[in-house]
Amino acid sequence: MRTAEVNRETEETRISASINIDGTGEYRIDTPVAFFSHMLETFSKHGLFDLTVSAAGDMQVDQHHTIEDCGIVLGQAFKKALGDLKGINRAGYFILPMDEALALVAVDIGGRPYLQFDAEFRSRFCGQLETDLIEDFFQAFAVNLNANIVVKIIEGRSDHHKIEAVFKAFARAMKMACSLDPRATGKIPSTKGAL
Repeated sequence: MRTAEVNRETEETRISASINIDGTGEYRIDTPVAFFSHMLETFSKHGLFDLTVSAAGDMQVDQHHTIEDCGIVLGQAFKKALGDLKGINRAGYFILPMDEALALVAVDIGGRPYLQFDAEFRSRFCGQLETDLIEDFFQAFAVNLNANIVVKIIEGRSDHHKIEAVFKAFARAMKMACSLDPRATGKIPSTKGAL
């Protein structure tokens, strides 16, 4: 089974996560930012990843360390669970509408970390979540998974709808990228022979 557990404890945060890539979308999420927890639940459900996340941080300072460190830990968990990357699709993409919002997310788990993030939000907060930290979450995830991730909000009025469309599209793009191709069993998805 492609599973992993990762713990990160610093003077700013305590984050633990476990993942089963080949799950059914079961989740147990506990972070101090309710809307962010909801987005991780959405990610789990739409990617069919079994996901447990427990996060605590220096919220008296602000949310930044907690949200960013969740990206670090989840990126590391996926990297660990994917192992040698043999047989995976490697790339995935999804375009997802949610009411008036439309989000595009593409992922390449190709060993070259990079984030392209093209999204604007009307408000500083969506629920309790500081919207400018969404980019920091994806940046941390990309670097720690060694993946190229593109996030683009094409249309939208409601910040809630735009952000939720992004996380749903991200889930489905990751599901595609992590899926095993039966024709590529035991093979690295690269002409280099390594990722």
